Amino acid sequence: MKRLFWAIAFITSTFFSSLCQAQTITWATFNIRYDNPADSLNNWQFRKDTVTRFIQAQDMDIVGMQEVLHNQLEDLLQRLPGYKVIGVGRDDGKAQGEYAPLLYKEERFEVLDSNTFWLSQYPDSVGFIGWDGACTRIATWAKMKDKQTGKVFMAVNTHFDHVGVTARRESALLIIKKIKEIVGDRPAVLTGDFNVNEASEAYRTITTNPFVLKDAMKIAGKRTGVDYTFHDFGRIPSEQCEKIDFIFVTSNIKVTDSFIPKEAESEGKFLSDHNPQIVHLIL
Repeated sequence: MKRLFWAIAFITSTFFSSLCQAQTITWATFNIRYDNPADSLNNWQFRKDTVTRFIQAQDMDIVGMQEVLHNQLEDLLQRLPGYKVIGVGRDDGKAQGEYAPLLYKEERFEVLDSNTFWLSQYPDSVGFIGWDGACTRIATWAKMKDKQTGKVFMAVNTHFDHVGVTARRESALLIIKKIKEIVGDRPAVLTGDFNVNEASEAYRTITTNPFVLKDAMKIAGKRTGVDYTFHDFGRIPSEQCEKIDFIFVTSNIKVTDSFIPKEAESEGKFLSDHNPQIVHLIL
């Protein structure tokens, strides 16, 4: 009887462990820094292999990126077999200017619908600068189905303006409106570089709106790594660094853990001028 009990216990444990693993999605936000020749040894040509190896090592299922130029997107796809991309350049709605792309594993996810909108009073107007913003800003979204579980959910990725306070607040409200319109009460995940910390109006707008999105790091069952993202290629002392990149989730999503790797300590070794944030989610 004891042997039977332990056999059943082992089988049950293995079953639920496998089920949980199948349901878990590894999701990240990652500002990879645009390809700027002035970055010297931190230029993209010296980082692209490090970045793609990191994505593979973390086994990311979905990653929202910021500051991605077209040549960088091509480099990523060339080095990341099995991944597909959603997104357009913000300047012309095609390939000009920075993308805010969503990379995802094609084998696991089916894209049911996707698009990009401009963070402005006229979301469908390509290249339009919204409110008091300093430059063109966008959000890229996808309505997806997890082929392993059948769950339908929404991914949104963005990069908020670095100057406009009104632009950031209104961008937050616009994204919330789009989530409600596209997936209603289904799970949704918002990733991005928000260019402000959690004391900002934009952060409060997202987390205190009646349609509440929760800061994934704050509700994670486990947190590891550092508590900041922007370090300017190590030029900012760690005690002065801020977290300006976030992952927000709807209340029907469980965050098992959150990880922000510490940046490198020497030039030519950095992933980016931002640390990525990686979470494991169960929808």
